[in-house]
Amino acid sequence: MKRYLMNGRVINPATNQDDYLDVKLEDNRITEVGKHLIPENGSEILDVEGCFVLPGFIDLHVHLRDPGLIHKEDMESGSRAAAKGGFTTVCAMPNTLPVIDTVNRLSYVQERAKKCSGIHIEQISAVTMEQKGTELVDMKAMSEHGAIGFSEDGQSVADVALYADAMKQAAELDVLIMAHCEDKKLLRGGVLNEGVASKRFGVPGISHAVEDIIAARDIFLANDYGTRLHLCHCSTAGSVELVRMAKKMGVHVTAEVCPHHFTMTDEDITYEDANFKMNPPLRTKADVQALIQGLQDGTIDAIASDHAPHSVEEKSKGFLHSPFGIVGLETSAALSYHTLVAGGVLTPMQWVEKMSWNPSRIIRIDQERGSVEVGKLADIMIWDPKAEYPVNVNEFVSKSKNSPYAGRRVTGRVVMTICEGNIVYQDASYAVSDGV
Repeated sequence: MKRYLMNGRVINPATNQDDYLDVKLEDNRITEVGKHLIPENGSEILDVEGCFVLPGFIDLHVHLRDPGLIHKEDMESGSRAAAKGGFTTVCAMPNTLPVIDTVNRLSYVQERAKKCSGIHIEQISAVTMEQKGTELVDMKAMSEHGAIGFSEDGQSVADVALYADAMKQAAELDVLIMAHCEDKKLLRGGVLNEGVASKRFGVPGISHAVEDIIAARDIFLANDYGTRLHLCHCSTAGSVELVRMAKKMGVHVTAEVCPHHFTMTDEDITYEDANFKMNPPLRTKADVQALIQGLQDGTIDAIASDHAPHSVEEKSKGFLHSPFGIVGLETSAALSYHTLVAGGVLTPMQWVEKMSWNPSRIIRIDQERGSVEVGKLADIMIWDPKAEYPVNVNEFVSKSKNSPYAGRRVTGRVVMTICEGNIVYQDASYAVSDGV
């Protein structure tokens, strides 16, 4: 099948291209990009005038809860939420039930993804067996069978010697370690940022050191062994500065930040609603400023959602007893565009770089994905930069609705998501298709 995207503004960081161009898709590939293309008879024409034509977004940090926790999310619902959010590739964290720590379990989720997902789902392996922190997984076997990286997400590996062994193996195998930076012993039952919010509600606080100490540890281990290290969901000014320092030292480190950490602070938690409870927690205005500066100057490489679905019942138990986490796949693009691009912080090119091109390079899929370029997979997102609307959690296609953004006005909307040439999401309010 041949499909033409006509009259859109193509923004493509891989080629530093920002121009009004037409794009031809044939089967699952991009076959032509240029001005005033003449559609062939029998082709489908999509007139996307007024919209951005972007490489499909790539989310490095998603919890799909499949297997074992599918009352919260599963691969089918999660992939539909991702497509609605403009993502054509997501990386699934391994802290499911059971944990993804063996080749058999890895193969199971890979086969599930092939059967029920319209997008690409890349699976991350645990670092230790059952994430118990006592025995490393078979990193070589997991890598050879397609694990995109290794993470103990939800916690850090507390045993430094064991983690050093993991770093050494990862360097020898040239695979990615994706670090959740949290000192469990220092956490001390904390549920909100130590400061305004924890004092307001009289609950244990989470200090900045909980994150910063492990971030520093992991950076120096990666430096010793030459490991490719990616720091997940950075939330503190200290983490940003540590990454900045590490890059100057020549450490192979990249970092991500989540929209909730640069669009809200702990001061925004004015009533007890566990939808504001996430890990790391919402921090201070100074931290938000540091995260945004890190995005501007390239210290922070990527924006990821840390999509963490939970049921209404689970999130109704207050700050002390509800689980950490919020959903983000369906709001990540709009929140980041509204705050960073419409807010004058990043250019559209920089925003797309953080949402697609940089993530593709971090997990080394950039030969096929992350670019609107001839020969690449036809993974495309169409974006309306002028749409303004309030977030409506009742319209989420995710199984879970645990978001603190209900009613928040945002700018920018996904019009269409195309994965390998197939339309996997289309906003019903946009009439963009005219066949010829």
